[in-house]
Amino acid sequence: MPRSMWKGVVSFGMVSIPIRLYNATESSAKVSFRQLCPDHRSPINYKRWCPEGEHEVQYGEILKGFEVGKDRYVIIDDKDMDNIPLATAHSIDITEFVPSDDIEPGLYYNSAYYVEPEELGKKPYHLLRKALEATSRLAVAKIALRDREHLCALHSTNGVLLMNTLHWPDEIRSTEGLKGLDGEVKINPKELEMAKALIESLADTFDPSRYKDEYREAVMKVVQAKVEGEVIEAPPTPQPAKVMDLMEALRASVDAAKKQRASREKAQPEAKRARRKAS
Repeated sequence: MPRSMWKGVVSFGMVSIPIRLYNATESSAKVSFRQLCPDHRSPINYKRWCPEGEHEVQYGEILKGFEVGKDRYVIIDDKDMDNIPLATAHSIDITEFVPSDDIEPGLYYNSAYYVEPEELGKKPYHLLRKALEATSRLAVAKIALRDREHLCALHSTNGVLLMNTLHWPDEIRSTEGLKGLDGEVKINPKELEMAKALIESLADTFDPSRYKDEYREAVMKVVQAKVEGEVIEAPPTPQPAKVMDLMEALRASVDAAKKQRASREKAQPEAKRARRKAS
């Protein structure tokens, strides 16, 4: 079981639920590069250097300081941060419940955390989770996490409460100045119908297992080619369809999508049979 990275309570009204937070995602650094000296092709080392005393400082010896004046610092340690006078340091106080589609996930959602109840908090935890499901709402709150305070949202998914930290409103950039958004663009009704047909031909339920990160494989091909003295040719850059070819491009896309879907639907039963045979 992974180690929890935050412990506190979720509060709504007079109800307090003792909980722990766990990272719901992890960064898989599948490809890593070493930084090398251009002369010797050897790995570069970085030293934490104190210019005042002209000596190297080990990572475990480094102190955290807040500058309060020129060359004047107040030393802050972990105990000081544990005692920070901020209610959200140990409590997620729900301030409101909003419709699930009120928060644009593409803009506001940031990191994701699983919320686990302590033994004494199981019943109110699942009560809150089911109430959110029944009302199709999100709980909005604040939490102090990793050296800063975050806006956050809690929602129910797959039998668990999930917390997403949210970007603050002032962190969301305006669309003003983006080219291609100004002015009226007339859409031909036939083009719109064909685009809708393309969407429907590719419509499906989301299945993450159908997707694979192919970046590492591509990098390894480049590495192997360099070892063998070969040259990797970049794939051709897709060209945008010309306006006069838009209908034809849409029509061809619909035909291709239908063939792709038929092929995938045919492959699914075969894959299921193979899994049953393997088990």
